[in-house]
Amino acid sequence: MAEPLVRVDGVSKHFGGLAAVDNVSLSVQSGRITALIGPNGAGKTTLFAMISGFLPPSAGRIFHRGEEITGVPPYRLARRGIARTFQIVRPFAGLTVHENIAIGAHLSRRARADALEAAAQVAHLVGLGELLDKTAASLTVAGRKRLELARALATGATLLLLDEVLAGLNPSEIVTMVPTIRALTGRGITILMIEHVMQAVMSLAQHVYVLAEGRILTEGSPQAVVGDARVIEAYLGQGAAARLSAAGGGHV
Repeated sequence: MAEPLVRVDGVSKHFGGLAAVDNVSLSVQSGRITALIGPNGAGKTTLFAMISGFLPPSAGRIFHRGEEITGVPPYRLARRGIARTFQIVRPFAGLTVHENIAIGAHLSRRARADALEAAAQVAHLVGLGELLDKTAASLTVAGRKRLELARALATGATLLLLDEVLAGLNPSEIVTMVPTIRALTGRGITILMIEHVMQAVMSLAQHVYVLAEGRILTEGSPQAVVGDARVIEAYLGQGAAARLSAAGGGHV
């Protein structure tokens, strides 16, 4: 197999006596969608924060394109093509959609006109083309999620770290958002996503890592992972796998 775009090697993060992430290793292959799932409090967002440079690891190393990036700050990682979204979306509420996206585009385009042109292209890509002149404050939750995605894309990212980009959306909004995310890989963008919406994980991801209590519990295809008894118990508690099996179920 080719050298992964991102490799996380034995990474840990401790906050005092708490091991939020404990000796985690994973890899992300270029051009694919890889999902990171697990129950609340498993350490997923902490791991994202280390990969994206917002937190330094207590131990371990992180590599991008074969080069170590452990502890490199976010602004330098952005110039390498690594961008992330956040669970809680905080756009510049008083600015327009166009202006919000252009802020990301300014990373590689100094001229305002160039940044605005690039921002308009990204807006159309994520389904915001008709809302460019609207203020961010006027957007629905689904619109703000698309704006968060657009701001990351506008930096010129080739690796997107999506932190629950579907959280808070209703089923019909999820259905329309999934093709938007999938289409990004056709543009040469690699995605590592944290997601709780298993319908989306099953539809989008080629490979899944399961994090529980700060450690990788298992990994594999979405189909293999959701039927794993250890995964079911991590989400639903001890004995849940046996109960589901007896009831004729067996998926998260």
